[in-house]
Amino acid sequence: MEDQPQEAIQITGLTKQYNVGENAVHALAGVDLTIFQGEFVCISGRSGSGKSTLLNLIAGLEQPTEGKIVMLGKHIERMTESQRIRFRRKNMGFVFQSYNLMPQYTTLENVALPLAIRGIPFKERAKKAMEMLELVGLSSHEKHKPTELSGGQQQRVGIARAIITRPRIVLADEPTGNLDSKTSAEVMDLLTSIFRKWNTTFLVVSHDKDVSHYTDRAIEVSDGRICKIVEGDALK
Repeated sequence: MEDQPQEAIQITGLTKQYNVGENAVHALAGVDLTIFQGEFVCISGRSGSGKSTLLNLIAGLEQPTEGKIVMLGKHIERMTESQRIRFRRKNMGFVFQSYNLMPQYTTLENVALPLAIRGIPFKERAKKAMEMLELVGLSSHEKHKPTELSGGQQQRVGIARAIITRPRIVLADEPTGNLDSKTSAEVMDLLTSIFRKWNTTFLVVSHDKDVSHYTDRAIEVSDGRICKIVEGDALK
């Protein structure tokens, strides 16, 4: 008998309501979703569909109006803000569309930043940062500032920073949104090769249809609800 896959994220009855004047706007209207450890999932949908709200709630950046978010066995919605921050630092990595690199820092310093926040000594975090730069093919750019790098190189730095703590879950918000098609494919090849090897749970929000080809499931969101799920070979 094969082992059952372990649940990484369990979402139940997730609702998010914003009050705009006297009107209530439902960004999410009762989402149920299970994501397993090591699974790659793409979430897509038109602007305003609720996909970014869903990602923010999973990340613990916002509180749900109703519902549960259980991540690695912990209820995110029950945590205090400081507890969520500690949980993110320990278990999650983030890849952004706009890279979010610190312009005054070198490539090495940007990658090492999560370890600096943890209080890891300089020599140790610099060594680990170099290992990550080698992994993403940028070991010769350790002293470059972000403005001296191409968009694809900046995204690779962002990836190295996201994975330096070996997070169990990585969330990516439009990671190829600022890249051309060739560089987008290179970035997604890099992400998937690393995460498959590490059994990392990878949740990506993207408008790019090609991104879903790298994932195990594609979930489409519309009007705050999951309206379509495509699995397995149908994505290829």
